[in-house]
Amino acid sequence: MNHIILDNQSIYPSKVVCIGRNYTEHIKELNNETPDEMVFFIKPNSAVSDKLVFPKGHKTCHYEAEISFLLEENKISAVAFGLDLTLREVQSKLKKKGLPWERAKAFDNSAVFSKFVPFDDDITKLSIELYINGELKQKGGYSLMINKPEQIIKEANTFLSFEDGDILMSGTPKGVGEFKVGDTFLGKILFDEKVLVEESFKVL
Repeated sequence: MNHIILDNQSIYPSKVVCIGRNYTEHIKELNNETPDEMVFFIKPNSAVSDKLVFPKGHKTCHYEAEISFLLEENKISAVAFGLDLTLREVQSKLKKKGLPWERAKAFDNSAVFSKFVPFDDDITKLSIELYINGELKQKGGYSLMINKPEQIIKEANTFLSFEDGDILMSGTPKGVGEFKVGDTFLGKILFDEKVLVEESFKVL
C-alpha cells in the first residue's frame, strides 16, 4: 500500500475523502453551480503519492492545491499540503452525462502530499499557497471555505467511517489550471501567516 509520512513514520491511509466546490471563487472559475449539499468523492490508496507525476496517456491535467488533514479517532491530528490532480476534460465529459468522476479524479498518483506535521491548534488560522515556477497561483484558507473541516467530517460520517490514518482534502481555492512535465511546484501551509509546511515538487 502507498503511504504518507508523519514524524518520519509511514502511515497507510485506506482512502482519501475529498470535498468538491468548497470555495466560492473556484466554483465561479469553472462555471459550476453552488451545490445544495456537500459534494464528496473518494480517492483510493493507490492514488496517494509523494511525487508529482503527470498522468501518462493524457495531454492535459489540472492541479488543485488543498489543505489536507490526517484523521485519528475521527479527529484532525496532522496537516499537510496536498494536490488533487484532475483530468478536467474527462471530468467535464462525465459530468455532462451524469456519470461518476473516478476516471478523472481517482487515477494512480492523483493525490500528492507533502510530509504531514502534527496539528492540534486553532484550525481557523490555516491557509494555503501554491507557487508554480516561482509564480503564486493559488491562495486561500479556512475563512474562505464554504464548509469547514469539522462540518465536513460530521457530514461524511453520515455515510462512511474514517479509519485512523485516512486523509481529508478540504477543497481548492481559485487559480486551478494546467501544468506540464518539468514544472516546479512549491506548496505551503501557513498557520497565522507563518509557514508550517513547505515542500517542493518537480513534475515528472
